[in-house]
Amino acid sequence: MPTYDLKPDLLKTYRSEVTAPADFDDFWAATLAEARRAAEAPRFTPVEAGLKLFDIFDLSFPGFAGQEVRGWFITPRGTTAKLPLVVRYIGYGGGRSLPHDHLVWPAAGYAHLVMDTRGQGSSWSPGDTADPEGSAPASPGFMTRGILDRNNYYYRRVFTDAVRAIDAGLSHPAVDSSRIAVVGGSQGGGISLAAAGLDRRVNAVMADVPFLCDFPRAVRIASRGPYPEISTYLSVHRDHIGQAFETLRYFDGTIFAQRIAASTLISVAQMDTVCPPSTVYAAFNALPATDRTLIDYAFNDHEGGGIFQAREQVAWLGKRFG
Repeated sequence: MPTYDLKPDLLKTYRSEVTAPADFDDFWAATLAEARRAAEAPRFTPVEAGLKLFDIFDLSFPGFAGQEVRGWFITPRGTTAKLPLVVRYIGYGGGRSLPHDHLVWPAAGYAHLVMDTRGQGSSWSPGDTADPEGSAPASPGFMTRGILDRNNYYYRRVFTDAVRAIDAGLSHPAVDSSRIAVVGGSQGGGISLAAAGLDRRVNAVMADVPFLCDFPRAVRIASRGPYPEISTYLSVHRDHIGQAFETLRYFDGTIFAQRIAASTLISVAQMDTVCPPSTVYAAFNALPATDRTLIDYAFNDHEGGGIFQAREQVAWLGKRFG
């Protein structure tokens, strides 16, 4: 397909019109404090998966409201030195899958924590974490669950889980607490931006074609899901447009990007019909960090850089973590 978004020279300077609510930081500080009060200790259960070069643990940790979130924790077998931690968040509809899907980072010498995404994991990879919270009427998918109330919105729970996953990783004795990275593509990229914006312990962010950024523009121009879930909902609930976008201001990746102090690597694809390139540039241009890198794939859709970007990430993080 042809490119359809802003021209390259306009993308380089494009900024979202979304602004942070006055109580944005207080809202998230209270949300995380509440989750931590409800916490139990994470559980790391050894798993024999036939992968002889790795130590693999089935992870269970308390997320939003102390609710159980599942994951994997994988390290190179036999390592005695403290390891940098890479926390991975999964793309929309996917779950934690099997540990065999997550070997690049432990093979590169990192402790790797993979967070399951609550309620997802039945579209393209299996998941094991329920979302026990209900919601008001919503369109199919996750984007509009609780969209009229910031306290009940689905991604309040997911972003809280994401920070609690970092807490869980730091509780393991193999982890070097001074070297923490987050990584993910699409939804996982958006979650990575949120986690780094909420948690100053994160030193490095790798967000590929990140989702959940610049909602007002994305909802209006993305031709492929999941953003159209919101436009479908608003086409029915015509009287709730302002209320819905007010909720989304608390969950916009461009707002979280403004709060990131970590080194950041972002990828964008010019032909991406899921996460329009202008919305990705909006997040990148909002970053205050001086150590920021954008890799632009001119002829790719939502697959972005794929394995080429994975190669870039391993080299990029190696330079920063040693």
